[in-house]
Amino acid sequence: MASSRGKHTKFIFVTGGVVSSLGKGLCAASMGALLEARGLNIGLQKLDPYLNVDPGTMNPTQHGEVFVTDDGAETDLDLGHYERFVSHRMSRHSNYTSGQIYEAVIRKERRGEYLGQTVQVIPHVTNEIRSCILAAAEGLDLLIVEIGGTVGDIESLPFLEAIRQLRLTLDPRDTVFVHLTLLPFIRTAGELKTKPTQHSVMKMREIGIQPDLLVCRSEQPISKGTRDKLALFTNVRADSVISLPDQDIIYKVPMVLRAEGLDDKICEMLNIWSREPPLEEWRRIVDTLEHPQHRVSIGIVGKYVDLAESYKSLHEALVHGGLACNAAVDIVYVDAEQIQASGAEALLGGLGGVLVPGGFGSRGSEGKIAAIRYARERKIPYLGICLGMQMAVCEFARHVAGLAGAHSTEFDPSLDGAVIALMAEQEDVADKGGTMRLGAYDCDLAPGSLAARIYGRSRISERHRHRYEVNNRYRDRLEASGLVLSGRSPDGTLVEMIELPQDRHPFFVGCQFHPEFKSRPTAPHPLFTAYIAASLQYQRERA
Repeated sequence: MASSRGKHTKFIFVTGGVVSSLGKGLCAASMGALLEARGLNIGLQKLDPYLNVDPGTMNPTQHGEVFVTDDGAETDLDLGHYERFVSHRMSRHSNYTSGQIYEAVIRKERRGEYLGQTVQVIPHVTNEIRSCILAAAEGLDLLIVEIGGTVGDIESLPFLEAIRQLRLTLDPRDTVFVHLTLLPFIRTAGELKTKPTQHSVMKMREIGIQPDLLVCRSEQPISKGTRDKLALFTNVRADSVISLPDQDIIYKVPMVLRAEGLDDKICEMLNIWSREPPLEEWRRIVDTLEHPQHRVSIGIVGKYVDLAESYKSLHEALVHGGLACNAAVDIVYVDAEQIQASGAEALLGGLGGVLVPGGFGSRGSEGKIAAIRYARERKIPYLGICLGMQMAVCEFARHVAGLAGAHSTEFDPSLDGAVIALMAEQEDVADKGGTMRLGAYDCDLAPGSLAARIYGRSRISERHRHRYEVNNRYRDRLEASGLVLSGRSPDGTLVEMIELPQDRHPFFVGCQFHPEFKSRPTAPHPLFTAYIAASLQYQRERA
């Protein structure tokens, strides 16, 4: 175990340069995996420079998915990477935005806590940022803090100033600055170019931060000559220049960084004595993904088909389900509106399974219902998540229970007989941000149901993000027509899972929650494991 246990927390600050979307979150998560494997109690935190209070009201095609924590925080998708790589569970203290920081400062000013001082970015905003970092570090050996954005952005300056100040107030051996940057490969010159990284580090040094470690993203490994050149121009030791070439599997990154000695350098700089990190589990995961025994194709029917980041956790959870079945999962994103135009058979006919994920808004809803009907009638394994469960209830109500035109009041508030309706506690809610049913809630599973067999227990806890639920007025009608309400809230008032009996369909399951948020490569979620297994079986039988 590490010598720092029982003492004070140490910090790694991860910044990015040259361009955005370099993978700071994956880099931070992979460092966390290595250091946790060494026996350290680690946590991660993301500081985002945008002014939105949280990403809950942001368009997922701009921001990517909204990751939900157990305590109900709507956070950045990088927290999903963190939870998939380390055992530490994220919370609302794991993600702060400029909006949250400025909101807290303004509230304090209105309460008179600054005693009439002129409130300024320095020291008041930077002090608030530092307080958030230190609060998240309580009880940890090590906190990895990722600063969103790219050095040079005006929005991220207060965060960079805050971590500069924080280093000065801590023991010199308690902080490490890791700068992730890009070495572009210029094909006409046939070489990696270091100048953008030199300028990125120069910009960091202008604001008083000297990186201790450079992690260099590139299309190919960097040479010794390139390392030496970077060391000379960035004031970073050559053995602290880490090569991180592109990887076809994200779960390779911890092993790549380990081979480069990144964790050894961090432990040396932080004066941490710890064991060598055992990485057998990560090797097994990568080996299974590289050499699967089976393949299965899954169609995700949604309206955000142009950006897989919108469904990042879902994508990874399907991969994890494939891991448990020793199968590669080929994910096909299908535009729900195209199903309305071309028909389900044309777009879904060759798939092993159909999945409708969560989402908001009426666009594509009829295409989703058509896809669900196609999967139900042809006995194709179906998994509906959040909106996907609600649309499955609407489809069943229309075509089996005889409720023509059944729909949701989300799409038509004037509907009197909607089978999906706004939850009672949501009726007077005006603000959109952070006001849904959010976070972890318990769910009781019906004895003998497919859901109970999949989970292997009668009570589960899953994370939610929704405003609408199955209308209780139609429960009896739906059940009498053959729909199994297999999961309910402990007080019995909310339907959390639905399914069809297995003598009518091999796998037709819907859940109001988001199981993808709890899936890990080291612990695939049972619902995705069962779904992939059913899809493989269907594919075999069809073949």
